[in-house]
Amino acid sequence: MEAKLDKQTKTTNNEGLKKIDLKYLLSEYGIILALLAIITLISILTPNFMTFQNLMNLGRQVSINAILAIGMTFVILARGIDLSVGSILAFAGIVSASFATGPDGNFFLAVVMGLGAGLLLGFINGFTVAKWNVAPFIVTLGMMAIARGFTFIYNDGRPVSGLSDSFLQIGGGYILGIPIPILITLIVFIVFSVILYNTKFGRHVYAIGGNEMAAKISGIKVNRTTIWVYSISGLLAGLAGLILTSRVSAGLPQAGVSYELDAIAAVVIGGTSLMGGKGRLWGTLVGAMIIGVLNNGLDLLGVSSYWQQVIKGFIIILAVMIDRKRS
Repeated sequence: MEAKLDKQTKTTNNEGLKKIDLKYLLSEYGIILALLAIITLISILTPNFMTFQNLMNLGRQVSINAILAIGMTFVILARGIDLSVGSILAFAGIVSASFATGPDGNFFLAVVMGLGAGLLLGFINGFTVAKWNVAPFIVTLGMMAIARGFTFIYNDGRPVSGLSDSFLQIGGGYILGIPIPILITLIVFIVFSVILYNTKFGRHVYAIGGNEMAAKISGIKVNRTTIWVYSISGLLAGLAGLILTSRVSAGLPQAGVSYELDAIAAVVIGGTSLMGGKGRLWGTLVGAMIIGVLNNGLDLLGVSSYWQQVIKGFIIILAVMIDRKRS
């Protein structure tokens, strides 16, 4: 009798573990299944999707949003938001372009100035949020307008063209047959994954997002970490600006409009909680791929850009609803 009961208990426990494991796997890795399903569906609907040329273009497109989204992940993990990344991208891009014009354009100076512009504006965001205790939404909304205004002021609203061949390689070149933007994205992902998961700073970011008051009591320098988080977001927005400027062969004042929405969508779709303290960079990367695949696939299918905005908006709302339910 006891043996029979033990057998029934083990069977029940095994069934429970299977259910838990399945639920856990869907929760943690369902986003990968969603990406594969979207790729399969689009591949069936349009054979042009899986061509080598289109996949290379897709990789370049995804790289810009992925880099923005990696910076955004740090901000959201610390329970913040950055609405200014699209405008910072445009400002950094036009600044870098102004130093890369002509055959004698200074490649090194163009890169440094572009990254520096992004880092500076990100630092201002972080300093204002941390030191003046202003809501991140308000600060970055203001910076979105300020950076966009400076972008138009910088060259009287005109694009900066005639970029040097060396600078154009950033967005259009290849290394061992792989587009340089894809390689840059992979390097950024690896570097910031190490920072987030293997450093004291990364643990502090999670702690602040989980419970800021508890983080302060435990001795974490919350203000300093917050400044660094927004500085990282600004720096990566500057890097994305370099890639986009090189890819379109000009510094455009109107570049990056609504890019902050794509970045936030990628982060939330990737499983990072808007409440802070919970998320993963690999999920953000997959989220950026989902956004990129949808944009590319809908373009190939001839879907209007207006409807693409509607679809993207629904996806963001759905992702936030799932996040709330999970929380």
